[in-house]
Amino acid sequence: MALNAGSADPPQQVELGALRRRLVVESLAITLSAAAFAVVYGLAARSAGFSLVEALAMSVFVLAGASQFAAVGLIAGGVAWPAVVLLTFLLNARHLLYSAALAPWFRGRSIPYRAASAHVLVDETFALGLAHFRRVGRFDGPGYWIAAALVCVPWIGATALGFLGGQALPDPEALGLDVVFPAAMAGLAVALVAGRRELAAALAGVLIGVAAALLTQPAVGIVAGGLLGPLVGFLVPDAAHQGAETERIRAGDVAEMLPEIAEPPAERLL
Repeated sequence: MALNAGSADPPQQVELGALRRRLVVESLAITLSAAAFAVVYGLAARSAGFSLVEALAMSVFVLAGASQFAAVGLIAGGVAWPAVVLLTFLLNARHLLYSAALAPWFRGRSIPYRAASAHVLVDETFALGLAHFRRVGRFDGPGYWIAAALVCVPWIGATALGFLGGQALPDPEALGLDVVFPAAMAGLAVALVAGRRELAAALAGVLIGVAAALLTQPAVGIVAGGLLGPLVGFLVPDAAHQGAETERIRAGDVAEMLPEIAEPPAERLL
């Protein structure tokens, strides 16, 4: 019996679907961790005197977990708003690097599309999205928004949950969920290491970030590691470029030897 060719999905579509399902699976642990800490943020915001609308507005419009925790603490401590804005800006400076890394993948997209994508660009979205793009080999808009939705929607929803009933819920650290986020992010970072430059940047970022955090505070460590780690990576020679340069030099040496081989000096002929 003949098969209907139109009923079968193209191989590219089947593979893309499998890669998106893999993206969802990889996101589950991060989704759980993000939701758990959003509950803590909601409780902290209420303790700092925020209303439910204010706490949710920060999760919707700021959408930056570490900065939200920092801002709540600063506001509760009576810090002036210019200082709050400056400190949270420095804490989020690493997003400039995230945007630069993703910009080539978003080339050709409209400004409104890129602006909306930038709004949901958080640590987890960057790690999940970039790893997914590399596996697919091209830009995949639905895949990016799947990653963003699995991180941002639980964060916003769990903010309300924490504000309304967070005191009745156990501390995420007591459940061991504080380990889930860094472990998941570390696993995604390992998947992004494709050469010596990425490895050097990752190791330098970790060492610089930990050292700066121990000497000062965690926020400074995040900024220092995020900014200086990639700079170290840029200083490391690219393996592909170095190999091509070596081959070019070898080819040049051979080309210089050919005339001598083809035309021996006159004294050898006498």
